[in-house]
Amino acid sequence: MSFQKGINAWCFPKESRAEHIFQQAKEYGYKGVELNLDEGDAPLHLEMTEGELAKLAQLAREYGLELPSVSTALLWKYPLTHNDAEVREKGIQVVEKMIEAASVFGARTVLVVPGLVTPEVSYDTAYERAREALTRLAKTAEAKQVHIGIENVWNKFLLSPLEMARLIDEVNSPWVGAYFDVGNVLQFGFPEQWIRILGKRIRAIHVKDFKTTTGNITGFVPLLAGDIPWARVAEALREIGYSGYIIPEISPYAYKPEQLVASTSEALDAIFK
Repeated sequence: MSFQKGINAWCFPKESRAEHIFQQAKEYGYKGVELNLDEGDAPLHLEMTEGELAKLAQLAREYGLELPSVSTALLWKYPLTHNDAEVREKGIQVVEKMIEAASVFGARTVLVVPGLVTPEVSYDTAYERAREALTRLAKTAEAKQVHIGIENVWNKFLLSPLEMARLIDEVNSPWVGAYFDVGNVLQFGFPEQWIRILGKRIRAIHVKDFKTTTGNITGFVPLLAGDIPWARVAEALREIGYSGYIIPEISPYAYKPEQLVASTSEALDAIFK
């Protein structure tokens, strides 16, 4: 199976600087690194200028790496579906900054958490607000030639592949698709079914493993340590013709964190050979 092997910066200790991340990614055979937009002192943050973003991209190139996509955790803090319009607007600004960074990096995709269903925000309200925000952001994405990938996450929202496909189709932009996370779906469904149903809507792939016997957030584990049916996942990805990056998003080991980076590279080769 033809794919590009990437790694998310969250696989490294939180204090890791960009050069350390790039050096280790190169050493262990990755072709690209997915950086995460954050606030404050982070390798990629909201206050970076275009020039600073360009220097970051140049540093990656010096290590022979691409920056294929941009992620963030900030849309949990500033949901696109929040009841406060100012919070929603902040979320829009976060995505716009991600798109700007991706454009400078030459990245294909930005990962967007489409919203949260909460006791205060009903499911139908979240759906309408997410569609409104994504329709607006699609114009920015088109202008910068960057794809928005809506991720399936534990947000009590878009709980089936049919629903995610419907939302993407209603936004009706070639610049808005799915960022499918294989591990996130196992508690609620079957990843190979999601892949086939979303099909060509999929812009990027996240991978991690999951232990169904644990059944909660602590059930996420390194690749090949859980219950993901990897053979069926690989077969489904081949069927839809996916050939982009496959990017693990796994918490680093507390001891010898570089071992996670090394073993994840080997696991990716074994799963998707």
